[in-house]
Amino acid sequence: MIYEDPRAYLLGLEGLALLRAFTGEFDRDFVEARIEEIRRVLDDETLANAAVEVDRVDTVTGYRLWSATYDRPNSAFDIDEPVIKDIVDPLPVGVALDAACGTGRYAEFLAGRGHRVIGVDGSPDMLARARARVPQGEFLLGDLHRLPVGDAEVDLIVCTLALTHVSTLEPVMAEFARVLRPGGHLVIADMHPERVAQGAIPSVRTADGRPGRLSAHRHLIGDYLRAALPVGLHVRRCEEPPLPTRRWPEPAERAAGFGELGPWELWPWCLADMVPEAARAANAGGPAQVIWHFQLDRS
Repeated sequence: MIYEDPRAYLLGLEGLALLRAFTGEFDRDFVEARIEEIRRVLDDETLANAAVEVDRVDTVTGYRLWSATYDRPNSAFDIDEPVIKDIVDPLPVGVALDAACGTGRYAEFLAGRGHRVIGVDGSPDMLARARARVPQGEFLLGDLHRLPVGDAEVDLIVCTLALTHVSTLEPVMAEFARVLRPGGHLVIADMHPERVAQGAIPSVRTADGRPGRLSAHRHLIGDYLRAALPVGLHVRRCEEPPLPTRRWPEPAERAAGFGELGPWELWPWCLADMVPEAARAANAGGPAQVIWHFQLDRS
C-alpha cells in the first residue's frame, strides 16, 4: 500500500527548490516566498484531508487495465521517439525484437523500416492490440527474464518504458545479450531515475475502482552499466533528454488558496500546478528519460 499525501509532494517540490536556492540559483525573495508557501501548505485543511491510499499493481494487471487507453497522446512518447529513431535509422535491416512491445508502437516503426519484427510482452491485452496494429509481426507472450526467443536470433532489440518495472537489471540484460547476435544492437529508453523519484509512475484504477500504481523501481545510471558491461554489452550512446518546456500557471491565474486538487489520476502533475514557482525551480533543466544504445561484442 502507498500513502499519497498531497502535502508530501508539495513540500518535496518546495524542498528541492530551496536546495537549489541554497546553492545560489535563487535569491532571498524566492527563499522567503517558498517558506511562506510551505506554511500555507501545512495550514490548508483541504490538503490535510486529501490523502489517498493506493494499491501497488503488478504489471500484467496494470497493463490489462491500461491497454484500452495506452495509445492516447502521451508526452513520454514525444521524448523517446526522436532519439530512438535517430539511433535505429542507420542500423542494418534484420530481425528486430520489440521487448515489452505493449500495443506495438515500436514494432510498427521497425516493420516500416523493413525489419522482420518479433514482439514480446507479458500482457495478452497489449499483444492483441499489437497484432492488430502490425499484422506482419510475430507477437509472443513472454517475460523479459525468459524471452521466448532463441540464442543469437535477433540483430536489434528495442525496449522502451519497461525496465522501470523490473526490480533488478542484471537478469534482463543477460537475456538481451543471449538473444542478440554478435555485433547486435540494444536500444533502451526509460523514465529517468530522477523522474521516478518524483512520482512519474503510471496510475490505474483497479477493477473495483480503487487507485493503483504500477510497480516501479529506480535504476541509477550506474546500474545499467553494471548490468550491461559484464555480459558484453558496450555503450555506443547515452542521452538524457530534458523535460519538455511547459507553461506554469501564474499567481494571478490561480484561485484564492491552492484551488482544486484535481483528479487523483492526474497526481502528481496537477499538484505541481498548485506551487508553480517551486515546481519550475525543482524541475528546471531536469532529465525526463534515459536512453541507451548498446552493442554486443562481436566475438
